[in-house]
Amino acid sequence: MKRPLLLRGIRPYGAGEAVDLLIRDGVIAELGPSLDGTGAEMLDGGGLVALPGLVDLHAHLREPGREDVETIATGSAAAALGGYTAVFAMANTDPVADTAVVVEHVYRRGREVGLVDVHPVGAVTAGLRGERLAELGAMASSAAAVRIFSDDGMCVHDSLLMRRALEYTRGLGGVIAQHAEDPRLTAGAQAHEGEIAARLGLAGWPAAAEESIVARDCLLARDAAATLHICHASTAGTVEVLRWAKERGIRVSAEVTPHHLLLTDERLAGYDPVNKVNPPLRTAADTQALRAALAEGIVDCVATDHAPHAAQDKDCEWSAARPGMLGLQTALSVVIAAMVCPGLLDWRGVARVMSERPARIGGATDHGRPIAVGQPATLVLVDPDATWTVRGDGLASLADNTPYEGMELPGRVVATLLRGEITAEGGKVQR
Repeated sequence: MKRPLLLRGIRPYGAGEAVDLLIRDGVIAELGPSLDGTGAEMLDGGGLVALPGLVDLHAHLREPGREDVETIATGSAAAALGGYTAVFAMANTDPVADTAVVVEHVYRRGREVGLVDVHPVGAVTAGLRGERLAELGAMASSAAAVRIFSDDGMCVHDSLLMRRALEYTRGLGGVIAQHAEDPRLTAGAQAHEGEIAARLGLAGWPAAAEESIVARDCLLARDAAATLHICHASTAGTVEVLRWAKERGIRVSAEVTPHHLLLTDERLAGYDPVNKVNPPLRTAADTQALRAALAEGIVDCVATDHAPHAAQDKDCEWSAARPGMLGLQTALSVVIAAMVCPGLLDWRGVARVMSERPARIGGATDHGRPIAVGQPATLVLVDPDATWTVRGDGLASLADNTPYEGMELPGRVVATLLRGEITAEGGKVQR
């Protein structure tokens, strides 16, 4: 039988005096000052902030099909090092995760690696082609128990098909996660439509391309009495549409990426493709609106949109570069920089937007639980006073396309625990 583990001197949610936390059989057995650690392994918390393990609703692990840029093993390692204990793997793999066979493969590989719980996201349409619905029922009833369905990378643009998808998933207890982008408005687009794109000679990507789809889908979700989730919300206008919908009781949630909270289209001045992402980096006004919406709860959670790419797909001219950025290992620090340091969120707020709320949206019922006796010991310990410098070649991902290269970020993950097992500690994965 595994020995108990005693976390000495931690601060749950960063509040109050430091306490000890005793873990036995993967569950929090005791919580309080000066616990008896006889016979237990010891981890010195030294005043570290303890949060529920982070949950990412939106990551690209690339397996199957692009194991040259990421695998479930390397993506899981990046996640554990970033404080994550559950990751939802998007469906745009090769083959597409549009059948029970593929989602079960992803699910099994996640369990074999064992560093985080990998939840496959099923495609909404067969092959992501937007022509007919994928095998939603078969994926939901498979061993992977798929709850979220998304064609992320592609918008489900056909209104009738989207309505049918919402109606179908309502009966499955599922969620449609929409990549909101009107393809007719973004054909050839290279950057947020505005002053900077015009100055750089880059074709503009209008905010309305996102906002119009969000508005349409909120209305479709209302009529279908279904649950909708908006991927990577990026504009102030989207925030206002979400506010309108939530005030009317429409069942819609939304995520924002760390990079849309911190970075703006001013980064594009050097034409460095590492800053190319979908949706594009927006203006400072959009960034401020997204921060305020996350703090208020209009935007529900943070999701990384972790998108590793091979060097040849990013180290090229801007127009040919693939959109996407790494995010799993840097997300918590970026949220600290964008939300905690300015006083927009406290540590309990961080737990809400990076663990509790995404776990609820995704149906990851044993994640995002309170730090309390009897609850799973699925935790992340954070040094709030530490800083670290991002180096792409030092991250666990097989790719290195981080927009934060050389940037000093606040906060450092010291340890991650999944049901009482340490999966990462001291910057190293524990296999």
